[in-house]
Amino acid sequence: MIRRLLLSLAVLAAAPVAAAQPIAIHGETVWTGTSQGTLTNGIVVINNGRIVSVGPAGSPVPAGATEVRAKWVTPGLIAAFSRIGLSEVSGVAPTNDGGAASSAFSAALDAGDGFNPDASSVPITRLEGFTRVVVAPEARSKLFGGQGFVADTTGLPGSIFKPKAFAFVVLGEEGASRSGGSRTAAWAAIRGAFDDVRFFGARFMAHNEGNVLTRMDAQALMPAVRGDQMILFQASKASDIEAILDFKEQNPSLKIAIVGADEGWRVSGRLAEAGVPVIVDAFSNLPGSFQQLASTGENARRLSQAGVTVAIAHLDSPGHQARLATQVAGNAVANGMDFDAALAALTVTPARIFGLTGLGSLAPGNRADVIAWDGDPLEVTSAPTAVYIDGEAQPMETRQTKLRDRYLSLDESERPLAYKK
Repeated sequence: MIRRLLLSLAVLAAAPVAAAQPIAIHGETVWTGTSQGTLTNGIVVINNGRIVSVGPAGSPVPAGATEVRAKWVTPGLIAAFSRIGLSEVSGVAPTNDGGAASSAFSAALDAGDGFNPDASSVPITRLEGFTRVVVAPEARSKLFGGQGFVADTTGLPGSIFKPKAFAFVVLGEEGASRSGGSRTAAWAAIRGAFDDVRFFGARFMAHNEGNVLTRMDAQALMPAVRGDQMILFQASKASDIEAILDFKEQNPSLKIAIVGADEGWRVSGRLAEAGVPVIVDAFSNLPGSFQQLASTGENARRLSQAGVTVAIAHLDSPGHQARLATQVAGNAVANGMDFDAALAALTVTPARIFGLTGLGSLAPGNRADVIAWDGDPLEVTSAPTAVYIDGEAQPMETRQTKLRDRYLSLDESERPLAYKK
């Protein structure tokens, strides 16, 4: 019996494996995100999960390739900040794993443990052209929110492909409230936490509590303190951003980025000089709080023109509406940002910030995250006609599209009885 089983396995191993069918995507406009620039009537060929070639009209297409035609072709978009997959109904606590207000832990909380690839927000986000999402935890009890990750939007098990991609820390008004009521308390907590990590051996030898962190939190924060993991700071006010940059100067080995940065334009020169990237929302253009008094719709444009690395995200309701980042980018263009810079802020730049090698651009050898569009991706009336993640065509339906199709042309016989007086 064992001999027969081994023989069967050998036969299976020797059998030829069916090769994946190549796909050639023809675009009237192909935005590559590389030195190739934007091609008119270009062709993107993908096979075995990778981009094989990107060229002009007339470039060779493999025999037997599936051919797709589109108005525009772009790399898969990347949501640079979101909470996709952490909650189903934000206001219903049992379905919301974004944060843990009553937990004794902070930096050790791993958002990946609460990620649900079956959440309805995942296919909705994918349907809008986003193939990858950066997911951050919420800081509900302390200013250290925990560990964030990057996932694809296939909705399949194992879709987290970069766990513990960054440590998330909130500053500004929220950080102050989480630390005792003031910004001075928040910075004392940060410095105390860094000391807990740096003197871990002595501080935690006999007990489980440091000045700020528990033993587990201190261990989780170690890679960030060493500069091996990025720290994503949330801050809006110019003075808060200045304080972060001061901290960076005092700790030059740190890898940091700032999300929010509503008043970032006021310190754009220093941000550019320090090489600190920002993730901004171009819809944030009103003084909604005392830390946003200098907010402007031109923030993204001013930062970009100053040489700051700028990614664009939709920061309002990031658990469900991260997909609106294309509208945010279009709004940034309407307020003077260069079109290519705005599209890069949804693709190339997030990939660079979070170290996502092989993503964010259309180049041979890159992972085949490719979107076919029926128009300009930054126009609100445009939409994807095909979405590929690692070369696999994705379903173009969601719970909402199924409900739409169900009731769009309902047969009279399927309607419930109606009664008239």
